[in-house]
Amino acid sequence: MRILVVEDEPLLADAVAEWLRGEAHAVDVAFDGAAALERFGVNDYDVVVLDRDLPGVHGDQVCRAISAGHGETRVLMLTAASDVDDRVTGLALGADDYLPKPFAFRELAARVAALGRRARAAAPPVLERAGISLDVHLHQVFRDGRYVPLSRKEFAVLAELLRADGAPVSAELLLEKAWDEHTDPFTQAVRMTILKLRRKLGEPPVVLTEPGVGYRIR
Repeated sequence: MRILVVEDEPLLADAVAEWLRGEAHAVDVAFDGAAALERFGVNDYDVVVLDRDLPGVHGDQVCRAISAGHGETRVLMLTAASDVDDRVTGLALGADDYLPKPFAFRELAARVAALGRRARAAAPPVLERAGISLDVHLHQVFRDGRYVPLSRKEFAVLAELLRADGAPVSAELLLEKAWDEHTDPFTQAVRMTILKLRRKLGEPPVVLTEPGVGYRIR
């Protein structure tokens, strides 16, 4: 998924981002509400991890803007306050879930994954096609019963291809979903990752190139 972490404490923001990248997500970071809104003008996000108590543009305003203009984006709101009234107010603003600080990274990642499943069309936890089996939760891939070790980027790209169920996926979309905003849009990262995927998945080849369109699973 493409995720935006909005948190004004840099150490916490970076720690959350690294944890989520470890789950094979593409993660961008914003340290204030204004920067978060700027990123929404450029990128589409599946999930936003949003600190409520932001400087400048408050988290409540960011949440309202996301809810009003990005109907497919899910919001996990974070706050140091944990009383019931505070949680109810946050949810009323359009947040989809609420997590008080301090929190366990494992729980945050699980809540993000759950929101991601709501952000897109429902998909089974195990994606299968052409002899490939990808377990979204266990981060395991098999081809014809053989375990295939993949890097985080290779796993993320393969998951997007399998979700397309045989339809071609453009390099631009793969770049958006598997890499963050710091990636050069003219990079060869997608092509190189596809080459590595083909090699690891073995023969006969199942990742096909549609010239001028993108890539698809046979």
